[in-house]
Amino acid sequence: MEKARRVLLKLSGEALAGESRTGFDLPTVQNVARQVREAVDAGVRVGIVIGGGNFWRGRTGNEIDRTKSDQIGMLATVMNAIYVSEVFRTEGMQTQVLTPFACGSMTKLYSKDRANQYWDRGMVVFFAGGTGHPYFSTDTGVALRAVEMEADVILLAKAVDGVYDSDPRIHPEAKKYDTVTIQEVIDKKLAVVDLTASIMCMENHMPMAVFGLNEENSIANAMKGKINGTVVTV
Repeated sequence: MEKARRVLLKLSGEALAGESRTGFDLPTVQNVARQVREAVDAGVRVGIVIGGGNFWRGRTGNEIDRTKSDQIGMLATVMNAIYVSEVFRTEGMQTQVLTPFACGSMTKLYSKDRANQYWDRGMVVFFAGGTGHPYFSTDTGVALRAVEMEADVILLAKAVDGVYDSDPRIHPEAKKYDTVTIQEVIDKKLAVVDLTASIMCMENHMPMAVFGLNEENSIANAMKGKINGTVVTV
């Protein structure tokens, strides 16, 4: 895969929590920050979307209204973005958190022009709050922002080190793909991202790459086009 100049990086909230699976694991976040700084210093424009699973997984129960559950999830992603962006600042980067809804003085309202202005200043932009609407995941959020911001690729840093034909945690014989088309992902329900995000990427010719967050220098390598995982072509 060629080196990209505009990248949307999707981070799993649960992966950032480390073994505890909730909250944050500071060394993990610091390691991510150091790797991203390599790309920023090389002139790559980096946008980041973080899931909210380390705080809230609202689809696991029906005890409250789905819309309210999704709103809690959106706020979880805002908390994640604010925390991770502050760790990035301690590693010498400038950051800004954008949301599709007002959060007082804690974030700025998202617009493509505003995000581009921050990128022009060499800042890392965190796209938090998903799409701002219920019934859409952060997968859809990252696909939407990638298309809007005319990114070259979506990088998916996950707990699993690529795309497999079945869940490798359940099936040790699962086959890992080096490359796979977005059409195969949809047809075979390979769960790279959810169906809405998959179709958006297919229709807008947005490639993706999936790799393990916990592999050494995996983010830095991915930013350079070196994927030790799976490339999803369009």
